[in-house]
Amino acid sequence: MVKVGIVMGSDSDWGVVQKAVTTLRQFGVESEVRVISAHRTPDIACDYAATAEKRGLKVMLAAAGGAAHLAGILAANTVLPVIGIPVAGGALNGLDALYATVQMPSGVPVATVAVGNAGPTNAALLAVQILGTEDAALRDAFRAHKQTLREKVVKADAKIREAAEQLN
Repeated sequence: MVKVGIVMGSDSDWGVVQKAVTTLRQFGVESEVRVISAHRTPDIACDYAATAEKRGLKVMLAAAGGAAHLAGILAANTVLPVIGIPVAGGALNGLDALYATVQMPSGVPVATVAVGNAGPTNAALLAVQILGTEDAALRDAFRAHKQTLREKVVKADAKIREAAEQLN
């Protein structure tokens, strides 16, 4: 069953969104991916968000650059959690998208992740954590993921400490 809806404002955002899809699949979480513009197809964006809960979605991710109103228009039309992914690009290299996504008015929350490579991965991981509040297996998978990250750092630490020792 599809639990995460991923919407991008333009098909040029696919390179960003693809990382979120891949991360979700690593946890066995199905997603649907759409191109819906907050400015050019606002009626479709509103309908998508308004019907998301009935369709079984639990979380939505919204990737957009520039004015980046997509996450806000989705959040305004649903009670589901919305995670905004500000997309780098344009004259301000994503700073405008970050500001637009972060500065939601009171009552219309949008969780926001980083601009750049970490953003789509972290958006997917945050969705996994949200889904994990009701799914023990998913929560355990996320716990294992965190342990893998820890082990990588411990290995890197040992390697660097050994290299530093050899310089002394």
